[in-house]
Amino acid sequence: MTGTPKITQAMIDAYDEYTHLTLDRRGFMARLTGLAGSAAAAAAILPLIAASPARAAIVDPRDARLSTVWARFPAGDTEMRAYVAKPAEGEGPFPGVLVIHENRGLNAHIQDVARRFALDGFIAVAPDFLSSAGGTPPDEDAAREMIGGLDGERTVAEAVASREWLAALPGSNGKVGVVGFCWGGGLVNSMAVADPALLAGVAYYGRQPDPADAPKIRAALLLHYAGLDERINAGIEAYRAALEAAGVEHEIHVYEGVNHAFNNDTSAARYDKQASDLAFERTVTFLKEHLVDD
Repeated sequence: MTGTPKITQAMIDAYDEYTHLTLDRRGFMARLTGLAGSAAAAAAILPLIAASPARAAIVDPRDARLSTVWARFPAGDTEMRAYVAKPAEGEGPFPGVLVIHENRGLNAHIQDVARRFALDGFIAVAPDFLSSAGGTPPDEDAAREMIGGLDGERTVAEAVASREWLAALPGSNGKVGVVGFCWGGGLVNSMAVADPALLAGVAYYGRQPDPADAPKIRAALLLHYAGLDERINAGIEAYRAALEAAGVEHEIHVYEGVNHAFNNDTSAARYDKQASDLAFERTVTFLKEHLVDD
């Protein structure tokens, strides 16, 4: 086999099923081998579909414009570990954004996303929601299994505690929004239901909450969806109707022709730069509208 292997939508769909715990690795590789035509072809295709921690960060961790630290803080009976990035210059106060990771845990990509928000003038805090289980492991398969075993109510409570901790940080203006991706996008929606003090939530291709809970939401919402993401998109219309009926401020954007996880630039096959850039621009504008002091 020579050249770049051909990646089909069926291969990407199979990977999505695998990463969301409905297909194990052996089953996924068997399906990918069948789609690719050989085990050798499947082995060449997998790194192009999967997220790669080896791909370069968009914002250098040593960027002199930023101040970054690892922090720990209490959240109920859990000591949360978090990556914190903020502008290196200026006393603020700065608006805060909580950055919630995908089902791979707090990895280098999410730390990079936090730095991007810091460059736009936010204090960005990316908590590790596997802190109670010892922290995000290097093995992404292990991280997915660990996240699948988390208690939902406890996780939401830890998210709310993280928002409260960020709001009280020195240099913060006390106004906090939350941005989440994939599993983290679903947590944004759950947090919006549970936390009346949350001002703004941005969910990237996140699972919707029970539409009956929409009247509990006080935060303004910005919801990004991938046009090819049939699994998540099945819940859009019911959620939209519930938000409209409840009078919840919201924006919904569906980016046609792109896949689930289109924002993750470490996955060559699924990343879409045009959609990612537009969604991030919309996200920063939305958060500043709701979090920056007049």
